Amino acid sequence: MKISRRGVLAMMAAGGLLPLHAADMPEPLKVLGKRKGLHVGNAIGGRYFRDPGYKALMARECDMLVAENEGKWKALEPRPGEYHFEPADEMYAWAKSQGMLVRGHNLIWQDAKWLPTWVNEYDFGAQPVQAAEALLRKHIVTVCDHFGGAIHSYDVVNEAVDPKTGALRTNVFTERLGAVEQIDLAFRVAREHAPKAQLVYNDYMRPDEGSKKHREGVLKLLHDLKSRGTPVQALGLQSHIGSWDDLGGAKQQQVWRKFLDEVTGMGLDLLVTEFDVNDRKLPGDEAVRDAGVAALAKDYLDVTFSYPQCRDFLMWGMADNVSWLQGWKEAPRTDGLAMRPTPFDEQMRAKPLRDAIAAAINAMPARS
Repeated sequence: MKISRRGVLAMMAAGGLLPLHAADMPEPLKVLGKRKGLHVGNAIGGRYFRDPGYKALMARECDMLVAENEGKWKALEPRPGEYHFEPADEMYAWAKSQGMLVRGHNLIWQDAKWLPTWVNEYDFGAQPVQAAEALLRKHIVTVCDHFGGAIHSYDVVNEAVDPKTGALRTNVFTERLGAVEQIDLAFRVAREHAPKAQLVYNDYMRPDEGSKKHREGVLKLLHDLKSRGTPVQALGLQSHIGSWDDLGGAKQQQVWRKFLDEVTGMGLDLLVTEFDVNDRKLPGDEAVRDAGVAALAKDYLDVTFSYPQCRDFLMWGMADNVSWLQGWKEAPRTDGLAMRPTPFDEQMRAKPLRDAIAAAINAMPARS
């Protein structure tokens, strides 16, 4: 995407995307969202949960929290029977004190590399099917029973589809239970022990042509689960978008709408679960880059928010310095510059992306 400086300034002025000043004190995103029936949230964890300034920013802007890592199996039970609930408990208690809802992320991360080592090395013995089911059930029951009604929405299964092939990923459970069967079981056990929580399948398919097989695989999985009567209620759209995801063109918008039409046509809700914008293909100039990021976000959110089934929007980090993309080696900026993928900079000053999100919320239809 090539954008001239003159074009950037014109776009920022016309689109209301000029940088914000602290004195302006715009309405918090959560207030804008509440007006339209949308929850606004953020992922937080690690040392940033100890940063009072960052927590204050999140408390101002958000009414929903998801733990970045503290709710995952590796963190909760790093060794068999050795549970570490305290970090997540503390975060969820803080969220409650701020009037926030909590998302649980995640009960099962399908890719074997994200399961605890001891699970991958588990001896399933002479009755592997029964043992695999018992282990999977034990984890889900323990987690759901521990957190109880604190969890508003669970990512029950995360990233089960191989983006390159569209096939389901394999792990120690799928090898013994079957892939769809294992996912179905996870949702059924979650429903038994988290009866009031929204149950979500979460994945990172995108609108670009390179994500075609990924989208097709996700749709097939959802159709298979619905045909079984699996209690899946929503699709989590991770929404790690980037400068390869330009939805300004009619073709890209048509592709994304077709995908979302098919998902919602199954009676499923939508959530934006992990939003940020990778700027690696945008120019180095910060003004140009920030405007390009904002434009990409506005195009994507305008389409996605047009579906009234989307009632939750969560960022995966609110300030540039906390973003996981700063350390993501698979797709860095080739010029070595730090990415600017979030609504606030490292000094927690609002950027054009923050205005783009606000504009998209203001423009979307109200939810019932």
